[in-house]
Amino acid sequence: MAPGRTPRRALDAAFAAAPREAFLPASQRRFARLDRPLLIGHGQTNSQPRTVRRMLALLDVRTGQRVLDVGSGSAWTTALLAALVGPGGEVVGVELVPELVEQGRANLRPFRLTHARVEQAQPGVLGCPEQAPFDRVLVSAAAPELPAGLVAQLAPDDAVLVVPVAGTLVELRRDARRTRLVEHGAYSFVPLVTDPP
Repeated sequence: MAPGRTPRRALDAAFAAAPREAFLPASQRRFARLDRPLLIGHGQTNSQPRTVRRMLALLDVRTGQRVLDVGSGSAWTTALLAALVGPGGEVVGVELVPELVEQGRANLRPFRLTHARVEQAQPGVLGCPEQAPFDRVLVSAAAPELPAGLVAQLAPDDAVLVVPVAGTLVELRRDARRTRLVEHGAYSFVPLVTDPP
């Protein structure tokens, strides 16, 4: 059976509910409609919309799920995921740069998403193991190899991880019987790190 995908209608609704410009610094908002990465400070970017949409489609997000958003940056992906899981779900964004943690929290505040939050990532720790397991894990930074620590934070059944690995977008799907990996072409992201710059 072919893997599921987040429905187009749900993605359209999520992008309408969390407009990109609301998650950009003032100097970048005029570029919000451009399909390219935009700077958000501290060497980080807000990924281009086409890439974000592709990753969310592969993630196969459903209402009521628990989702981990690794490298949440300005919290745009956190808000999009919150729209997809609905108020019965939960989204935990983790970000290493303290200033971006505060920026992400401030960006989320007007949307009153009580089921979504941004937390400070712990140095040397990938993801949020103390709150695992998660039904879905989205990683918006490039790992040099498949991050075993994040795979370990997935639920044991019907779980999906989407992560750029060594320049290739990877979809990992786990069910009770097996774990499958599918590659989805070349993508460029900032590096995934676990220690502050």
